[in-house]
Amino acid sequence: MEKETIRIEGFSDAVFAIAITLLVLDLHMPEENSVKSGNDLLLFLKNQWPTFLAFFLSFFSIFIMWVNHYKIFKQIYSRNSGIMFSNGLILFLVSAVSYPTSLLARFFNGEASSVVVAIYTGTFVLINLAYNLLWFLASRSKELLRPGISDAAIRKIQNNYLYGFPIYLLALLFSFTIPAVALIIILGLWIFWASSSGKIEMGINKEIDAEV
Repeated sequence: MEKETIRIEGFSDAVFAIAITLLVLDLHMPEENSVKSGNDLLLFLKNQWPTFLAFFLSFFSIFIMWVNHYKIFKQIYSRNSGIMFSNGLILFLVSAVSYPTSLLARFFNGEASSVVVAIYTGTFVLINLAYNLLWFLASRSKELLRPGISDAAIRKIQNNYLYGFPIYLLALLFSFTIPAVALIIILGLWIFWASSSGKIEMGINKEIDAEV
C-alpha cells in the first residue's frame, strides 16, 4: 500500500521547525551599556530565569509533539479531509505556542503568573484534544492506517493520548492556585510521553517483524 501522507508530513515538519525556531526570539541580549562587569552580566542572566524556563519548556514540548506527530503518521498511510483539517488544527496550535511562551517569560515572576500559566497550560489542553481528534478520525477506518496494524496497537495509541487530557486539565486547574505545580505536572507528562511512546513503537515494530 502506497503511503499518501508524504506531503502532509513534509509540510508539518516545516511548521514544527519554524515554531520551535521562533521560541529563541524571546531570549534577549542585555543592553551593552548596562553591563560593566561579569557580575552585571550574571545578574542580568539571573533575572532572566523565567525566560530561560519558558524557552526550555516550550522547546521540549514542541519537540515531543513533533516526535509524536512523526510516530502517529508512521501508522497513517492514507488521508481524507478529516485527517488533513485535524492535522491543520494541530499545526495552528503548535505555531501559536510562541505567544503563551512569551507571556510566560515576561509575567511568570509577577502578579499575573496564574493567568499566564493558565493560558500556557490551556494551549496544551487544546493541542492534546487536537491529537486525540486526529487519531480518532484516522483510526475509525483501518483502510487509512498501516496495513496489518492490530486493534491492540490502535487502542494503545488512543489510550496514550486520552490519558494526557485529564492530566493537562489538572495542570490547568493548578495554574490558578499554584502555577509552579502546573508547570511541573506538564513537565512530568512530557517525560511520560517520551518514554511511553517509545514502548508503544517497540510493540508495533514487533508486530511488523512478526508479519515479515
